[in-house]
This record gives sequence, C-alpha cells and structure tokens, in this order.
Amino acid sequence: MDESGLPKDGGLILSIDAGTQSMRAGLVDLAGNLHGLVKIPIEPYVSPQPGWAEQSPAYYWAMLCRTTRQLLAESAIPTDRIRAVTITTQRHTLINVDRDGNELRPAIVWLDQRKAEMRKVLPGYGIALTKLIRQYPFFEYVTEFCRSNWIRQNQPDIWQRTHKFLGLSGYLSYHLTGEFVDSAGNQVGTVPFDVKKSGWARKGDMKLVLFPVEPEKLPGLVAPTAQLGSVTARAAEETGIRAGLPVIAAANDKACDVIGSGCLTPERACISFGTTATLNTQISRYVELQPFTPPYISAVPGQFYTEVTVIRGMWLVSWFKEEFGFRERQLAEGTGTTPEELLEQLVRDVPPGSLGLVCQPYWTPGPELDPSTKGAIFGFGDVHTRAHLYRAILEGLVFALKQGGELTEKKNGVPITEIRATGGGSRSDSIVQMTADIFGLPVRRPHTPETSVLGAAMDAAVGLGLYSDVPAAAAGMTRTGPSFDPQPETEKIYRGLYERVYLKTYDRLLPLNREIQKIVGYPPI
Repeated sequence: MDESGLPKDGGLILSIDAGTQSMRAGLVDLAGNLHGLVKIPIEPYVSPQPGWAEQSPAYYWAMLCRTTRQLLAESAIPTDRIRAVTITTQRHTLINVDRDGNELRPAIVWLDQRKAEMRKVLPGYGIALTKLIRQYPFFEYVTEFCRSNWIRQNQPDIWQRTHKFLGLSGYLSYHLTGEFVDSAGNQVGTVPFDVKKSGWARKGDMKLVLFPVEPEKLPGLVAPTAQLGSVTARAAEETGIRAGLPVIAAANDKACDVIGSGCLTPERACISFGTTATLNTQISRYVELQPFTPPYISAVPGQFYTEVTVIRGMWLVSWFKEEFGFRERQLAEGTGTTPEELLEQLVRDVPPGSLGLVCQPYWTPGPELDPSTKGAIFGFGDVHTRAHLYRAILEGLVFALKQGGELTEKKNGVPITEIRATGGGSRSDSIVQMTADIFGLPVRRPHTPETSVLGAAMDAAVGLGLYSDVPAAAAGMTRTGPSFDPQPETEKIYRGLYERVYLKTYDRLLPLNREIQKIVGYPPI
C-alpha cells in the first residue's frame, strides 16, 4: 500500500449491481472512488397475465455482459488493474434451472402478484393454529406468495425437472463462475433460509413446510466477503472480464446500500429512496420488527439489518409522472434534462404540509398491513393543484418511513440520531430536506449515490484482504457531503400533521377500505 491507502498498482474492483430498473457496473478503488460507471436501463418485467411479473433469466445475463463490456471499453483501464469481481442484485427474483444452468421457465420477479393456494401448503390444523395465535393474515401472505409453492402447484413438471432453484444473484454467479453457489446475504423472502444460523433450514424447521424446496435444489452458500469462485474462460469471453479473477460474495442490494452509506450501527439509519423505499438499520443482534418476520443477513458477516418498507416507494414518482406529468415529460424531450428535475420545481412551489393535503402511500400494501389497504389522498380544497398533490405524495411516503423508524427504534432499543439518504430520490434536495424536517434529524448523502455498487466493492476489498474488516473498509471508502438539518418552523408543521392526522389515518380508513373491497372486488383477496 502507498500512503493514500491504495494498492501500489492502483488496483480496482469491478462491482456489478443488477437492479430492478437498470444494470450497473463500476470500477471502485480502495478510497471509494468510482473510475467509470455504466448504467443501462433494463425492462423490469413482462406481464403474460394480469399481476404477473416475469423476465427471461438470459436477458439479465445478456445485459450484464453488455454493461461490463461497455464499462471496460469506456474506462480504457487495463484489465490487469482489476483485482476482483463482485455482484449485488435485486432481491427475491427466483429462477429454475437444469443441470447446465439453462432456464426452465421465466424468472418470477419480486413484483409478481400471483398466489399459491395456502390450503395446499398447510394442513387444516396448521391453518387453525395460525388463527389461534392471530397470525393468519401473515401466514396466508407468505405461503401464497412463496414462488416454490406456486410452481409446485401449477407447473409440477417444471419443478420436477429443476436442478437448482436460484435467486438472480445465484444465477448470475453461476454464469460467472460455473458453480452453483451464492452469498448467504442474498437469501431473502419466501425461501427456506434460517437467518439466525445463516444457512438453509434443516429438517424439522417450519420454513420447510411453508416454503418447501428439496435441499438438493438449493445452491451452496458462502458468507459475504468469501470467494464464490473465479471467472471462467466462457464468462470472460462474454463479459470482457479477465478469466481467473476471483468473484467475491457481497449481499443483496439493500444490504450493500447500508454499508455503502456508512451505516454500521443502529443509531444511523439508511433510507433508500428506490422503487421500494426502505429504512434500514445495521444491528449485531437478531431483531424481529414484526412477529415471525426475521431481519435480513447483513453485508457484514455475522450481522443483520432491519428493514421497513413502502413497497411502491419512489415508484409513486413514476406513477405521478405518467399520470399527471405530461407537461414535464414534453418539456424534457431534447433539452438534456429529465422530467424528475422539472418535477422538483413543483415541490418547491408548494409550502410544507401541502396546504393540508395528506397522503397514505400504500398503493400496494405490504404483508404487515391488511390486504384491503389502499392508498389515499384527502383534504382537497379549491386551492390545490397537481403541485400540491405531488408534494403530498412525497410527504406521505416520508411519514410512512418515519412511522417505521419509530418501530425500529423501539425494537432495536436504540434511538436513531442520523439518517443517510440513498437511491434515485435522494438526488432531490427537496426530498432530502423534507426527510430532515419530518424526522427532525440531520440527513446526509453519501459521497456517491451508487451505494450498492460501493457496498459490494467494500465486501470484495475485505475478501481480498485489502481491508481487515467491513468497518475498516467503511472508514476508508465512505464519506458524506453537507448535512440537511431540520428547519424548526417546518418541523413543527410536520410534527402536527404526523401526530394528529397521519398516525390516525390508517385505522380510520381501514373499515371503509374493507367495505370498498366488498362492493367493487378490488383489491382481489
């Protein structure tokens, strides 16, 4: 190492992030600087039937190859400077493959809404027990949305032919290394994974009843920072990456966001303003925010992270842009700007609190909410415009995250004292300042918005022995920009709306939402 802490040969890590809406790849040095980044939009999914979300696994691999080839060409950095490859991906997108790694059906993307039949999974006495302990809605949700349950019930021939049932991370790792192996930090959702033991569930574990997958169909697992394998000659030919490079395990994209933001202790929360908006805290203890719902495996070996989600998160911005932002879309064409940048002005034109317009942002309810839950916006008057509507949606999103933050503090037993904001929405000064005002806490952006790419690179740097552990990597590779501090008068307005209005909204609207569902049949239950 030289005095700057960098390898004397200027070594870099090739970090790949296969997200929901884009494939990204960057070259990261040991100071956390990006020496080139390529981001290519991808088609998130196709819907062969209403509510389905599928994608060809081969499409993901093809887009990864295109992205890495473009990065290596544009950066013009000699490939012998690259020390390792690492990968982080979207969560809970699952793929059936044969012995040669060929797809047997399209990947079921995490946004998919198809349902298995609970009664074909749990016996009658099991269902009765879930009602006795008042957890029937939760167990109904997880068994119905378990992908292996649906495939076994509807495509038994596919399941029988399945050699491995992989997450997107495991599928891409196989194509890079030729090995059916994945990071434990990528095992998320309705798969038989024991979070406490950081391994696949064993005989007698209830998860094998709820999420049945034969042990031989599951990939091998290694901890984040361990080596998954090496880049094969075939992968090198397709990606442009040098053959033989070690492929180091990272974790899922949210886990990498957390460490890439420098959030290594529970008093510092990471808010990711992505397609799904989340509030995450790193914690060394096993903590369940909701009964029977485990935390997630961290990108720090042996640790966990908690999470609260607003499933439609910044998707609400896309929804608003498509339904109400025609003017911004039209103005942005050919100007070098984006509709989102023009929408930023709408937020600035409206006072905090949106003149009393309040939003409940549950366009898609999560498993912790009643399935009849709907999004709502109320408090309209003749003064309100689409600008007020847009700001109210953003405020409602942050209110929901604040409510989740309060639950997190209670369960962790540690107050949150600072927030780091990441994801596409964090590029907006208005959203970051709004977050500071609603939480009443300072909010900082990491030095790069590509925190998932950076977090994965940190794991790789530890795996290569270039840093002793993740905290050391965080000290060397993460830093922040200016602080957005709460503005007292605005904070007072938001505190009143949150405590006296927003927190009462869900319980008061729920009976009406149930009646609406009975009358019109939406959402289907």
